[in-house]
Amino acid sequence: MDKVRIGIIGIGNMGSGHCNTILKNQVPEMELAAVADLKETRRAWARENLPESVAVFEDGDALIESGLCDAVLVSTPHYEHPRLVIKALEHGIHALSEKPAGVYTKQVREMNEAAAGSNRVFAVMFNQRTNHVYRKMHELVHGGTLGAVKRVNWIITDWYRTQAYYDSGGWRATWEGEGGGVLLNQCPHNLDLLQWICGMPAKVQAFCHIGKWHDIEVEDDVTAYLEYPGGATGVFITTTGDAPGTNRFEITLEKGKLVCEEDKLTLFQLEVNEREYCFSTTEGFKKPEGHYITLETDGKNPQHAGVLEAFAGRILHGTPLVAEGAEGIHGLTLSNAMHLSSWLGKPIDIPFDEELFLQELNKRRASSKLKKNVKEVTFNTDSSYGSQTKL
Repeated sequence: MDKVRIGIIGIGNMGSGHCNTILKNQVPEMELAAVADLKETRRAWARENLPESVAVFEDGDALIESGLCDAVLVSTPHYEHPRLVIKALEHGIHALSEKPAGVYTKQVREMNEAAAGSNRVFAVMFNQRTNHVYRKMHELVHGGTLGAVKRVNWIITDWYRTQAYYDSGGWRATWEGEGGGVLLNQCPHNLDLLQWICGMPAKVQAFCHIGKWHDIEVEDDVTAYLEYPGGATGVFITTTGDAPGTNRFEITLEKGKLVCEEDKLTLFQLEVNEREYCFSTTEGFKKPEGHYITLETDGKNPQHAGVLEAFAGRILHGTPLVAEGAEGIHGLTLSNAMHLSSWLGKPIDIPFDEELFLQELNKRRASSKLKKNVKEVTFNTDSSYGSQTKL
């Protein structure tokens, strides 16, 4: 095999973008073999815009069973991600899941177990891990030269969405169709980066405001407080209702402070460890000395093409993935904990009761209403990603 024949299941906003990425030859070791979508309008788009060699199926199950593909990229509404990944693996097909890995951790845990029992490649589309700025933050925090993390603050409020966006699909922003709001749709990348760089907190307390800025039944404004095992604390704030928004990610460590904002990463490095300085200096007010350091990165930010290239590379050559599929459960654990905390009105320890979460989610699904008479639109997502650290 010199190229991976991939099938894309779900060719809406993201799936159609992935089609274009492959057809533009941005992933040389991959070829588009098939697509599938439940909507006839999207299948019609595929027949009109994709090469005749690309097979078009009415659903993902038929695509998987066709035998035309070595791998699939699952880009459907969230609840279907684990089911289709598991089916692909059972049919001996490699699987790449769009974010989030699923809606609830119990479902994703079952998917991870199925992947672990197969000999197929399983990956997740965490394309922001390819961004040179976030890779540098990961390198510095995990390198140990800056000491332990003391405080984390991420305000990510430039996820602005209009009512027209939410009205573009009947499944959008509903408990039954999407399983959540800003935490499940926009923030999986942020939550993944948060845990990838800073580790998993031990406790979460969150306030998730339902339809605060839009006519939707899920959260569009969230403030969460995090406690880490080593004593560090954090705050995570997000919304789809701010214009202009902010994307500022701060990590305070024992020997310095990293700030990522406006596509730039800065480091103020202390000359001594603050914890040692605090208990050894005779000064009452004087801060430890330090200086700004110019950080060098490789400047690379391949985004989705980078994830797809690495996926093909693992299949063909055994080279590393951008993100192992099993890692998708970590960011989802954070969003599930935030939801559960807000629903119950109390802090939630991690790990939490997965059955309790599912019970609470199902209560909301029972009264959820999929939208009718929607104005179906497929948006171009190209401007959402690129060279910027904006997500």
